[in-house]
This record gives sequence, structure tokens and C-alpha cells, in this order.
Amino acid sequence: MADKILLEVRDISMAFGDKIILQNASVNILERQKIGVIGRNGAGKTTFFKMVLGQIDPDNGQIVKMPQLRLGYIEQNDPFLEGETVQEFLERYTGKPAWECAKVANQFQLKADRLSSKITDLSGGYQMRVKLTATLLFEPNLLLLDEPTNYLDLTTLILLENFLKGFSGAFLVITHDREFIKKTCSSTLDVDHGQLFLHPEPIEEYLEYKAEQKALAASVNVNIERKQKQLQTFVDRFGAKASMAKSAQSKMKQIEKLDDKKISIANAFSTVKMHIPSIEPKQGFALEVKNLNIGYPSKTVASNISFDIERGSKVVILGDNGQGKSTLLKTIAGELTPLQGTTVWKTGLKIAYYNQHVSSSMHPDQTIYEYAKSAAYGNAQEDEIYRVLGNFLFKRTDYDKTIRVLSGGEKARLCLAGMFLSKADVYLLDEPTNHLDFETVEAMGEALGAFNGTVIVVSHNRTFVNLIATQIIEVKNASVKRILGTYEHYIWRLEQELSAENENQSTNPIDSAQDTGRTVSDIKARNKRLYEIKKELTGVERKMNSLNSLIEQGVDLEQNQALLADKEITWLELTTAIEELSKN
Repeated sequence: MADKILLEVRDISMAFGDKIILQNASVNILERQKIGVIGRNGAGKTTFFKMVLGQIDPDNGQIVKMPQLRLGYIEQNDPFLEGETVQEFLERYTGKPAWECAKVANQFQLKADRLSSKITDLSGGYQMRVKLTATLLFEPNLLLLDEPTNYLDLTTLILLENFLKGFSGAFLVITHDREFIKKTCSSTLDVDHGQLFLHPEPIEEYLEYKAEQKALAASVNVNIERKQKQLQTFVDRFGAKASMAKSAQSKMKQIEKLDDKKISIANAFSTVKMHIPSIEPKQGFALEVKNLNIGYPSKTVASNISFDIERGSKVVILGDNGQGKSTLLKTIAGELTPLQGTTVWKTGLKIAYYNQHVSSSMHPDQTIYEYAKSAAYGNAQEDEIYRVLGNFLFKRTDYDKTIRVLSGGEKARLCLAGMFLSKADVYLLDEPTNHLDFETVEAMGEALGAFNGTVIVVSHNRTFVNLIATQIIEVKNASVKRILGTYEHYIWRLEQELSAENENQSTNPIDSAQDTGRTVSDIKARNKRLYEIKKELTGVERKMNSLNSLIEQGVDLEQNQALLADKEITWLELTTAIEELSKN
């Protein structure tokens, strides 16, 4: 049975001033489609989402939502109230009962202790889990995810990936992490040149197809231009002769008609190359860290940190949000004073530091070009400044814009451009891939990987990290250590740990006993208790569904104690049962 249409987009157009975003674009979204949405910054991806959500109306055209559509969207803004706990927010925001909130939250490892925590005390990764839980409680069959991977730690990112792989509905996801799209999406929606191109292939196959089309178009256009040149030669030679004027005019018309036969194909994503000025290569250590304690006067984040970094190394700092990655990088950069110990950079190294807040120090009345020129190293050529600005999606027509009118993403890109123009020996980068499309992310990753200086980066973008990482430093449980092995192996190990946490029981009690040190009788007792917990949880759900049904029918439970008596269940019983189930 063919999947039904959930959403029909008919000839929509949208422009902001003179800039055309979408023009007569159409697409149908079906049940169970898993779609990665790609396109360069400013192409209209988020604008398209906003039109689907009804937040803005298209200038022309129509978006038809089928009766069976249940739309889910994770807000980029935080819908939390001051001082609200996770449980309070989920119940208020969704209107769902406590037991149902707890059940959905549990699949994202939001258990009893997290449910009672204030949301503002949680890391960004856990706050994203809360928003995702809230979205799912509305039981959507089409999810719109706009940059859900921004600011997520690897653990939360993998949990989100695993959820989407098993999601029974359809979804569209915008992200600059190609690896995330590869793992979750089977179709590709390309927002390009005002159109919505939906292809049934995954992203790698689609981009290969797009590159082939570009090569074909180039070949066709070369042949057309060769023919036009031959015709133009005839016109130039005989156009002035009265006897040949009619023929020359005919040739001119042929030239014009050939223009219409040229194929216009947008650039494939692999064509962007980024330039980072190289430095004079030197041997030895770039940084020595000894007996370091990091944090703030009121709180030590991590202690007893010691490591060395050689010149030319590409180091990635990993760990869950809230563990202290950025605190470590700030301390290394000299933005934070160590609580104890030392960080020593070798003499003569020029160090450039980027974080998401560095744009706040930019002068609002400076133009884009003035900022880039002031940030560039002493004898930087004008062509080099143009080249680097172009890498970060700034056109010549943008150069006179003042920083005051730029968006947050544009300011971040300009900061990165200025930093790379400074010709530093060391680049310290805290989440540099946010606000960039994955074409630019990957170009920057390749350029940093080829750069002959030192790079230390905090990032959860796996494609980006894969392109540069030669060493891994992990911040976890108030300690910092160097991790042996490749980045791919680190990701694999993390996935295995999460998988083990989510397993309810071993399929072989004897193997499980050997792995954990328990006796077979211990395992049997645990499995028996697990069976009892599952029965309790099933009973809990049955009772709560029954109560909800009575409430929906308008039954006043306070006036019908007999109905309530055999369905009584406490919140403590519910959370305890769910917690026990997840542990086992």
C-alpha cells in the first residue's frame, strides 16, 4: 500500500525585498519519509519550515495540510518558565498526565532525578532532550527539526539519532552535520535557486548525481559555446558586407537561440575550497599543561590536568555538555585564570581564539571589509582578503555592510574569516561550525586538517572532527585525559556504552554473570524481578489510560470514589517502576 501524502506544497513563492527565496516551488511529503534538507546558508531552508508551520505566509502559492497530519516542531527558542522543573514543564506545555510524560522522557534518559530538576540547571544537551520529549508527547506523524544538533553533546546526538532511526512517522531535518543526515535520512530535499528538489536517494548518492549533472551541463555548455564562437567569427568577418548582411543576421539569431539551450546547474557541494594562510613550520611542543585545576572561584570543574601538545597537532576536546570542555579551552586561551597549575605556550607563537560570544566585541559601525582588513596579517594582499571572505559566504556586494546590520550567524562567520586572515600559529576554536552550512563546514575541516600549524577545537560535528583530529582529549567526571585510538573508535565505544545502558536484560544469563561478576542465581533473581516490574508498569499504564478515559467522558472522580479505588496509582510508584525497568 502506497504511503499517503501528509503535506502538499503548491507553487509557493517568497521574497524578502529584492532577494528571491523561493519561486514557484512545489513538493509533496509522504508518510514515513526520512528527509535531510540541504542548501547553502540563506537558500530558504528555515523560511520553508516557517511557512509549513504557519509562522509566515508565502507571497504566492499554497501549503495544503492533510487531515491526518500531526505536525511536530522543536522550537529553537526555549519555552521554559523561570524555576520550572522538567516534570512541571512537560505537564504544562503538553497537557499530558505525569505518567505519560515520564514514559516518553525515559527513552531520552530523563529519569526521576532529572524530571525533578530545574530546567535551567541542565546542560544544553539535556534541555534539547526535554524539548524533544515535549514534541513527541503531541504524537506527531511529521517532525520538523531545524538544526537540532547545534550545541548537542555526542551522547545526546546519538540518542537523537537512534530515536529518529526508529521513528514510525516522517521527518525533515536541517543540519550542518552530514554524518547525522547519513545515519538518519533516506531521501534528500535540496533547497536551491528558489526551488525544492526532493530526491529519493540518500545524501551521498544525491550529491554524486548532482556532481554528474554538473559535469554533463559543463560539457554541453562547452559545445554550445564552441558553436557560438564559430558563428560569431562568421558575423565578425562578413557582417559589414551588404551581400552577407542577411546571413550574418541569421547567424546572430542562431547565437541567441543557443543561449537558451545552455544548462544551468547549481554548484555541487564538493566544489568549495577554503584557504588558510600557512605559517613557518617549527618542531617541538606548542603547549605544556602541568598540574592544572580549572573552574571558577566558587567551583572546581576539573583538577590534576597534565598534558603536552606538539606543534602541528590537531586536537579535539570531547565530553558531554557541562563537563568543562569550554572551561578548559578558555583556560588554555588565557581567558580564565587557572585555579592551580600552569599552561605555558612556547615563545613567539601567535594564538587566535574563537568562541560563540567573540562577536560581541566587534565595532558595530565597521564594515565587513574594514573588519577583515584590520584583522588580516600585515602584508596580506587584497585578493587574499577577498578569497577568505568568499570562503565564508560574503559577496563583494556585502563588503560595505556594517556589522550593526548583520545577523548573529553572519557575525560569527565574519569573526572566523578575520581569525584565519590573522595568520596565527595556533587556532583555538569553540564550536566553530554553528551557523555554517555543511559545505562550508567540510571545506573548513579540510583546510584546518591541511594547515601546518596547531589546532585545538571543541566540536561535536563528527564530519568536521573526522577531517582534522589527530589527538583526542576527553573531559569527564572532573578529570581530563588523553584518549588513545581514532575518533571513529571513540564514537563506536560511546555508541556501545549507550546501547548497553538501554539493554533491559542479557539474552544469556550465564554470559551476563561472567561479564558482571554476578552468579547465575543473581541473574535469575534479577530477571524475575524485571518480569515483575514490567507487569507492574503494564498495570500502571492500564490504570492511567482507564482514568484518562473516564475524565474525557466527563466523569467526576471525586464523586465516584468506587471507580477511583481500584485504579489508584501514585507518582512515586510510577517513577520507581520506570527507573527500575531502565536499570535492568
